[in-house]
Amino acid sequence: MKLHLTNSAEKNVFTGYGPGYVVVNQKRYDNNLITMPDHIIDNWQVQTFEQLSEEHFEILLTFQPEIVLLGTGATLRFPSPLITKKLIEIKTGVEVMDTNAACRTYNILMAEGRNVAAALLITK
Repeated sequence: MKLHLTNSAEKNVFTGYGPGYVVVNQKRYDNNLITMPDHIIDNWQVQTFEQLSEEHFEILLTFQPEIVLLGTGATLRFPSPLITKKLIEIKTGVEVMDTNAACRTYNILMAEGRNVAAALLITK
């Protein structure tokens, strides 16, 4: 699916997604990644949902997002609350949804000027 958002020349926005990929600013990513308005971590070191751990979210602590959208792949799955405990302790919101919904929600929040991070599991 292609997405369109205006007034995004300087920010990272999802411009498309599909089975096994997302597109940020017209660049395709086939791997798990974290996208923020001004930064992309395209080598997010998590392989599968089952391997998610607290350490995978520590990289976000330095960026201090208001909210983290965890895209869990093609289906919605909830991780253990222990995994996102540190984010919640610093008053960072955490929302879990499928990856496609996370892309759409990220674009809306980013367009509102929110400091949002989308941590996405890309399932093949």
